[in-house]
Amino acid sequence: MICDGCRAKTDSRDGDHMDFETLRERALAFREDLLARKDKIAPSDFGWYPYDTMANIFHLDALLTGPRREVFGTLAGTRVADIGAADGDFGFFLEAELGCQVDLIDNAPTNFNGLRGARRLVEELDSGIEVHEIDLDAQFRLPAEHYGAVFFLGLLYHLKNPFFVLERLAQRADLCFVSTRIAQVAPDGTRIQQQPVAYLLDPAEANNDATNFWIFSETGLRRLFDRTGWEVVDFTTVGCQQDSDPRSQDRDERAFALLRAKTAA
Repeated sequence: MICDGCRAKTDSRDGDHMDFETLRERALAFREDLLARKDKIAPSDFGWYPYDTMANIFHLDALLTGPRREVFGTLAGTRVADIGAADGDFGFFLEAELGCQVDLIDNAPTNFNGLRGARRLVEELDSGIEVHEIDLDAQFRLPAEHYGAVFFLGLLYHLKNPFFVLERLAQRADLCFVSTRIAQVAPDGTRIQQQPVAYLLDPAEANNDATNFWIFSETGLRRLFDRTGWEVVDFTTVGCQQDSDPRSQDRDERAFALLRAKTAA
């Protein structure tokens, strides 16, 4: 359930006309409140996900242009999915601030704390969010037939079959917010930025993490979006802007995109 205070804010909100600056400020305030809440809970049987997933609000700020600056207002009250959500911080924000019905989706064996963090927050926040254990590398089914948007941030390069996943999402969602690592050159220096390709990592090649698989070139990523049923609405990159590669920590480049399903265009 949404707390009375949050519900009051949602009911009084100017829905479709919410500008991103307002959303960003609310997200940052929510982040501080949630961090304080996590510190107070201080679970003894697991640790919270250690990275700041709410910081994605800054990347979304850089991504969205023109009328898309108000896209979150159009999602108020709709059903959305937060996929690969860690402890679900962003999903809880969407529920509290926009009144969204949120499906939080992750794979427990690869989630930092086995989804115990997300489930604990559902209890502590008296939330209506539903937590689903789904392995995206299997022939998965989503919990709902339709979503206004799916949030798919920082997950694509951890998947064995990104083509299948993006294609399945395009059949169920109108919009997709996605981010992933990309590369301009291969490890041997071969330039790949203009080629529709992906580099398959060795299990220990990038951060010694065997769940890292495909690192696309920007051209390859855009081709992937097109062939899986998406059109690119907004696109930006952050991090290393020259000679980014698939494995070096100091040459890490990330792409952020807002996609619209071609069936929803």
